[in-house]
Amino acid sequence: DLVMASTDLREKLKSIGQGHVLRFFDALESARRKSLLHQLQSLDLDSLAELADEYVKHKPTAALPKEIQPAKAYPHVPDESLREFYQQAQTKGRELLHEGKVAAFLVAGGQGTRLGYDGPKGEFPVTPIRNKPLFQVFAEQLRGHARDFGRVIPWYIMTSDVNDAPTRAFFERHHHFGYDSKDIFFFQQGMMPAFSLDGQLLLADKDSLALSPDGHGGSLRALHRSGALADMRKRGIEHLSYFQVDNPLVHCIDPVFLGLHALTGREMSSKTIPKAGALEKVGNFVIADGVLQVIEYSDLPESLAQQKNPDGSLKFNAGSIAIHALSMPFIERLNESGQLKLPWHRAEKKVAYVDQHGKAIKPDKPNAVKLEQFVFDAIPLARNAIVYTTDRAEEFSPVKNAEGADSPETCR
Repeated sequence: DLVMASTDLREKLKSIGQGHVLRFFDALESARRKSLLHQLQSLDLDSLAELADEYVKHKPTAALPKEIQPAKAYPHVPDESLREFYQQAQTKGRELLHEGKVAAFLVAGGQGTRLGYDGPKGEFPVTPIRNKPLFQVFAEQLRGHARDFGRVIPWYIMTSDVNDAPTRAFFERHHHFGYDSKDIFFFQQGMMPAFSLDGQLLLADKDSLALSPDGHGGSLRALHRSGALADMRKRGIEHLSYFQVDNPLVHCIDPVFLGLHALTGREMSSKTIPKAGALEKVGNFVIADGVLQVIEYSDLPESLAQQKNPDGSLKFNAGSIAIHALSMPFIERLNESGQLKLPWHRAEKKVAYVDQHGKAIKPDKPNAVKLEQFVFDAIPLARNAIVYTTDRAEEFSPVKNAEGADSPETCR
């Protein structure tokens, strides 16, 4: 089997100009050969050749939209004209929860390295008094909602290659924080190989490609590939509440937000907060060439970011905070062709590798291209996407850095 598989792969890799990744193969012992074959078989080699041409050998120029307008967001507190609609939304959201049609989706592939914590970020002790880990904060919220609505909320947790086993073990040790283990579905994020600047796949070792996670957008592909979507269909889930592991203030389940999303027949809805300042490092919701989308803070021209309304407030003031509601048919549609229909983002990075003699090289300047997909790039592909304003003090204080802004100290 090994010989057959390696012969087929050798041919395939040669045909896309990547035959070099098997240059040490024949000298490896059986277990290490298997490991490398497994890595290669889990990749879509045809699309890798296209990606190398499109994103690596050439730097795609992201043309800014011709017309960029501020996005209109539903307010946090409704005015008179919206009060009745918000009440209907609250009722609709509660109904969906009561009928068991909502699942929680936590993106938790990160490590706590930047926080000085050795392990999955979700294990980081975050609360000010009892030092509860992030995972426990979310589990208790979800169990509270399940109690209130009389229906369990299935919980889908995306891990990564590096933290999958420790995360599962942590949940076992803590008896799944009171959850029934059959209602938690762990699955791994996809990985992408790093390319040299001329489009060659890099080897991290003789038996391993240099791999890194494929970005939070890849979560939508992983839901499909892991069988999580099939599990949701079986359970009758219609909507997913998406949030990321580093924000313990998030409302994992928000009946008003879910109700607005469902009542307006949206495929993807997002929460926003007013920015702390014109140049805060968060994405910006905008209407670009007539379509709602997120423009990264690094891509929004400063002249626009600084623009003010007549009352002195920022004109572009809808910050993106990675909290979304997604409808099941939308995620299925994005995966229809077997290729997740989201653009790739290119970043030049320093990546350690082994050269053609098997010698380990640690570069001192960027030598590689990593490709990622971002979940907010699904917004322009969704029918009727909406944005709903939430309160920063109530729902956004991520733990990203060991100290300073967005640190455990500011969050506590």
